[in-house]
Amino acid sequence: MLAPSPITPTVDFERDGVQHGFLRLPYSRDDSAWGSVMIPITVVRSGTGPTALLTGANHGDEYEGAVALFDLAQTLTADQVAGRVIIVPAMNYPAFQAGTRTSPIDKGNLNRSFPGRPDGTVTQKIADYFTRELLPLADLVMDIHSGGKTLDFVPFAAAHILPDKDQEARCFAAVAAFAAPYSMRMLEIDAVGMYDTAAEEQGKTFVTTELGGGGTGRAETIAIAKRGVRNVLRHAGILADAPPADGQPAEASRWLDMPSADCFRFAEDSGLIEACVDLGQPVRAGDLLARIHPIGRTGLAPSEYRAALDGILAARHFPGLVKAGDCIAVVGTVEH
Repeated sequence: MLAPSPITPTVDFERDGVQHGFLRLPYSRDDSAWGSVMIPITVVRSGTGPTALLTGANHGDEYEGAVALFDLAQTLTADQVAGRVIIVPAMNYPAFQAGTRTSPIDKGNLNRSFPGRPDGTVTQKIADYFTRELLPLADLVMDIHSGGKTLDFVPFAAAHILPDKDQEARCFAAVAAFAAPYSMRMLEIDAVGMYDTAAEEQGKTFVTTELGGGGTGRAETIAIAKRGVRNVLRHAGILADAPPADGQPAEASRWLDMPSADCFRFAEDSGLIEACVDLGQPVRAGDLLARIHPIGRTGLAPSEYRAALDGILAARHFPGLVKAGDCIAVVGTVEH
């Protein structure tokens, strides 16, 4: 039997109104023997209704979710809500403070640490609290991602193909409600330990996103995140206000699919990457996606990486230098 979580909330999840507080995780360290990691949290509750659990900065170098959720926590009022909204703008708070994908405390990748452990590392303790304390409270779970410092994406909301087709339908209905420029039926290349899996295994309606990247947030992608969060809350019946007249994208979301591992291209060489296709551009099987130039000396031919199927370039490696094993391109097929 697992021990109780060491994390203590300073908010009451059952109280009506708006509460701003912390998830306090004891962390003894050189500069604070009885110190704590203080993860900001907001709870907005009014009467009965569904509960939405909204998270950003699961990876600390991804900013659209954090901006959208800090803004929502500051602006959402109880009279707008029927049910409960739990907002954690920076889920992996140590990584968020450091601007890194993984925690500077234990190098833990939070999104590969679920279900976590109450007696484990700081990252494992955060994962355990979400698995055993927060996810059971939720009907709808939204985790907002972008590409961080090493990837860039066309902006999309996504859900996974699931064995439970009723649950899958709920998830894709929420993706459609988010109304990003693109909507993805997503294939994970490394699903072990993911928050997504923990939420889906508890039967939750789960929505994730990839909104840009490059270790920053653009005005366009932040606006997509802000609008999409409120769209999904309206879809769930939690938020009753009407969307603004200009609050929807100009065009309907384009649905993409990741049907197989052929979507991904991984570097087999290290060097300088030359992008040959820009994000969102159409590609055909056999088209040149990128070249990798050796950088140890001049006069050596670059290696070439080509698309294995038809679609659009949905993601690409962001910095100019790559290492063998890096994901350099993802092709999403277009649903017609």
